[in-house]
Amino acid sequence: MVTKQIKELEATKAKIITLEKTIAKRLNTELASLHGKYGFASLGEFVKALKSASSTKGRRGKPAKSAGKAKRRRRAVITEETRASVKKHVEAGKTGSQISKALGISLPSVQNIKKALGLVKARV
Repeated sequence: MVTKQIKELEATKAKIITLEKTIAKRLNTELASLHGKYGFASLGEFVKALKSASSTKGRRGKPAKSAGKAKRRRRAVITEETRASVKKHVEAGKTGSQISKALGISLPSVQNIKKALGLVKARV
């Protein structure tokens, strides 16, 4: 009884292997003719169109997430020189966002430095 089940299992495994090979062949054939289905003269043109479509901008004109690898920002090192520069920019009448862009640090960092230097008006 067990040997009969083992033979059935082996036959089923052989059938699965045959089906996998058949599916792989059909898939390759379909992929090779896919460019014609979408109106492209050659596979090269189709691939070029796919690449350009994947690198276009997403919604609202922002780059799509798949357009490129996301660059992770390094944490800014706040030095005494940075604090002095922030103070100089504040005294010159620059806004927080202008200062952050000029110094290459985040707006919250600028706000924290201004607060630590006592350059922020107290809320009432």
